[in-house]
Amino acid sequence: MKTRLWGIAICLIAGAVGTVVFELIGFPAAAVTGSAFAVSLTCLFSGARMDLPVRWRDFLFVLIGLNIGSGATAETVQAAKNWPETIVLLSLCVLATLYLSRAFLNKVLKLDPIMAMLAAAPGHLSFVLGIAAERNIDAAPVALIQSIRVLAITLLVPPLITWGLAEGMPDLPELPTMSWINLIALTLAAGAVGLAFQKFNLPAAYLLAGMAVSAAGHMSGLTPGRMPWGLLTVAMIAMGALIGSRFSGVTAKDLRHALAGGVAVTSIGFAVTLISVAIAALLFGASVPLLIIAFVPGGVEAMAAIAILMGMDPAFVAAHHLSRLIILSFLMPIWARRAFR
Repeated sequence: MKTRLWGIAICLIAGAVGTVVFELIGFPAAAVTGSAFAVSLTCLFSGARMDLPVRWRDFLFVLIGLNIGSGATAETVQAAKNWPETIVLLSLCVLATLYLSRAFLNKVLKLDPIMAMLAAAPGHLSFVLGIAAERNIDAAPVALIQSIRVLAITLLVPPLITWGLAEGMPDLPELPTMSWINLIALTLAAGAVGLAFQKFNLPAAYLLAGMAVSAAGHMSGLTPGRMPWGLLTVAMIAMGALIGSRFSGVTAKDLRHALAGGVAVTSIGFAVTLISVAIAALLFGASVPLLIIAFVPGGVEAMAAIAILMGMDPAFVAAHHLSRLIILSFLMPIWARRAFR
C-alpha cells in the first residue's frame, strides 16, 4: 500500500511539473498534454508503477462529464439535430481506420491476424482487452500499441489546431462559476447514475453520467454555471496523468516492439480522420478544428478534456466519441468471431 501511494504521488507531481513546463513553453492544452508527456516519460525511465486507483479515475470522469453538460442550452439541443449527419460519416471513418490498420499490422508488420485485429481497433481499449482475455490472448502488446496511439493523438491534436487551424476555432459563451453546493449535489448524483450505467455496461459510464446529470441540471435552471476553473485544471492534470500512467511497467524492449505498430495505427487513423473531416466540412459546413477533435481516434475523455481547454464544444466532441465506442461495441465481436474462425 505504501509503495502504491508513493507511485500515485510521483504520478501526480510529474503531471503538475509537466503542466507548468508546457505552459511556460506555450504548448496548447498544457494541463493535459504536459501532464501526459511528463508522466509517460517518468513511467518509462523509472520503471515505477503509477496506476491511479479506479475510483479516482471514475471521479475524474464524472468531473469532466459535469463540465461538458454545463454547456447544455436550448441552442445546444437545436444544434444536436445536425449531429447524426456527421456521426454517419464518423461510422465510415471508423470502418476504414479499422480495416486499413488491421491490414497494415498483419501484412506489413507481420502481426498475427487476431492480434492485428485487436490492436487496430480505433478505441474502446477495455472492451478489446476483454475480448483478448476471453480467448486467452496475450493482451500486453495490444494494450501498448493502443496506449501509444492515445498518447500520440493527445500530444498532436492541440498544436495542429492551435498553430495550424486557429482561425477556424469556434468560440463558446462564457458562463459564471457554479456554486460549490450545486457542484457537490451534481457530483453525488452523477456518481450514483454512473454506477447504474456501469451495471448496464454502457461505454464511458461515469463520463456519460456526468454529462446527463449536468445537462439536466442546467437545462432546468437548477444548477447554472461552469465548474470552478481551479478544480477543472486539477481534473485535466489528473486526466493527462491517467493517459501517461498506461506506460507503467513498460520496458524499453516492450516499447521497441510496439512502437512501429503504435506509429502505424496513429498515422492511419490521422490520415483517415483528415479525409473524413474534409468531406464533412464540404458537405455540412462544420468547423474543421471541432471536427478533427471529434473524429480523431483518441480517448473520449482526453478529447473532451482538450475540447474544454481549447474553448470548443465538448458536447459535440463527446457525442461523436461515444458513438465511436458504440460502433466498436457492435463491430468488434463480429470481426473477432470471423478472425477466430
